[in-house]
Amino acid sequence: MIDLKQAAPKQISFLKTAFEQDKLAHAYLFVDSLTQRALATAYWLACLVNCTGTKRPDGTCINCERVLSGNHPDVFLVKPEGKQSLSIDQIRPLKEELAKSPVEGNRRFFFIENAQTLTMPAANALLNLLEEPVAPVTTILLTNNAQQILPTVRSRTQIIEFNDLVQANSKSQDLLLYGFSQEDLENLGETAELDKAVKYFYQELLENNDLAVVSAHKLAGMMKNKVQEDYVFYLLKKFCLDGIKQQQLLGNQALLGRLLDCDKMKFSNVSFLNRLDYLALS
Repeated sequence: MIDLKQAAPKQISFLKTAFEQDKLAHAYLFVDSLTQRALATAYWLACLVNCTGTKRPDGTCINCERVLSGNHPDVFLVKPEGKQSLSIDQIRPLKEELAKSPVEGNRRFFFIENAQTLTMPAANALLNLLEEPVAPVTTILLTNNAQQILPTVRSRTQIIEFNDLVQANSKSQDLLLYGFSQEDLENLGETAELDKAVKYFYQELLENNDLAVVSAHKLAGMMKNKVQEDYVFYLLKKFCLDGIKQQQLLGNQALLGRLLDCDKMKFSNVSFLNRLDYLALS
């Protein structure tokens, strides 16, 4: 069951004011490296709207208990199974549900957890739903990385940042803000050797050096898990962005564009090595 004590005080204060002024948005994007905190905040809002207690939300009335246990007919949660992506088959049923009036209250809630894992078809289907909600509904997308959400989807939501509660001044915190979980960091392990190999590969890409193909295969051979594969692309993007900040635009802007192409290729199940080869041969 969701614990409302994990909800973020600053964000619930903002949402409470919006509710009291009848200004709740039809769609929000919660950006938080701590998924449970963002999820608790989303459920806090659903409890606020449906609570029958005197101090709303009390978390103990029948309606609140049903919301928190996942048994309220006006509150829905969609999330990927395991570490799989959110597919269009999970989004399609929302279209019918979004058109329905609330069963018991005056507003329906749809929470989409790990929205950064939406496949391209699923994100496009969701986009159509966000544009013209028929019934009184609030859809909340939860993500740990807003940059992995389609810009067209982001533009149709009100973005609420949670990560100002986290000091991003270390490598681990930077990775958490990017979208890695604490479990991912544990599986990542020591990266000194990998960092060096990725740096060489990045420099070869900028120089259009033929050795980049060799380095791509060397990197692929170093991989022990999917977390390390994601880390390689994180580092490459970081090197590009650092270069752009230093006004080293030549090469970095084009490479960053190809890296974004690789993100789309990943969702189409293109292998890690094939994505590296694409960078090396482009």
